[in-house]
Amino acid sequence: MAADGLTVAQLVAAIERSTAGRLVATISGDADRRIASVAPLETADGTQLGFLANPRYRPVALTSRAGAIVLDAASAAALFPSGRGEGTTIVCDAPYAWFALAAQQLTPAPTFEPWRAESARIAPTATVDASARIDELAVIEAGARIGPRVWIGAGCYVGADAAVGEATRLHPGARLLAGCVIGARGIVHAGAVIGADGFGFAPLDGRWIKIPQTGRVLIGDDVEVGANTTIDRGTMGDTVVEDGVKMDNQIQIGHNCRIGAHTVIAGCVGIAGSATIGRGCQLGGAAMILGHLSIADGTIISSGTLVSRTIGEAGFYTGFFPLMKNREWERNAATLRHLDELRERIRRLEARLQGTNDA
Repeated sequence: MAADGLTVAQLVAAIERSTAGRLVATISGDADRRIASVAPLETADGTQLGFLANPRYRPVALTSRAGAIVLDAASAAALFPSGRGEGTTIVCDAPYAWFALAAQQLTPAPTFEPWRAESARIAPTATVDASARIDELAVIEAGARIGPRVWIGAGCYVGADAAVGEATRLHPGARLLAGCVIGARGIVHAGAVIGADGFGFAPLDGRWIKIPQTGRVLIGDDVEVGANTTIDRGTMGDTVVEDGVKMDNQIQIGHNCRIGAHTVIAGCVGIAGSATIGRGCQLGGAAMILGHLSIADGTIISSGTLVSRTIGEAGFYTGFFPLMKNREWERNAATLRHLDELRERIRRLEARLQGTNDA
């Protein structure tokens, strides 16, 4: 990126090229206006780009001082039928995605140069590509494989026979334990642990016997793993995260789970062992998924929802009780405890009515 940013026309052209023509945008206003960074509509100034993806925020867009705003055609027609005056609009079908790509263009990539810190400990039998970067106090164990342009951050740990694919970055303190694999262009944020033991214990006489966890974690390409997220290795067989999955912070994925390609998982979600999440799913924050079930491709789960059985049909599912004052909740909870009794009373009344009608 140029030191003083890019013009709106340059941004539009760059995004069209990067998406092979998938995101084509129309400019209204000054195409030569220079944009240096992105910002919220409320605080953006004349050198910044904002976006409008939710019609709820149209009033904010009307008063925004952003140099350029990206939005869809319907919002542009409703808000700026004669243009924005001195401001520029960028109209496209997917303004949020366009804004994300513009932010990438405007955000300088972190400096990367091949390097091996003297304090890093690299086993003699590990294979580290000459173009990789290994920062201070990183540990790479025997038989590990570090691909081209990989960045292993300070204090990271890569276990024996683990593998890190091309251009993947492990942020400081991330752990990729023995035998686990992550593909190309991945991002693993600080504190994440990939390949810890799954929660496997067998009961005997009131005690618990540990089951050795001998599987791996296999992660595909273009996967992002949030800070302090944990992905357990399989008990037997592997835990699998397919290509393009995006995970937020503090997520727990149990042993032998399978997460389908391009699924997104928000913070604090817990997925118990041997669950299968389909492709292109969206799991809201703090959703709880029980083990040994499956969720159909393309399913959306609301925040805080408990999924206790298999979902075979894609849809938008919600399973929490609406917020209310505590006193009202207590009254409703008391009624819920008697639902079975009330159901039986209704059945008896229906039977009596049916008998009367038959007579």
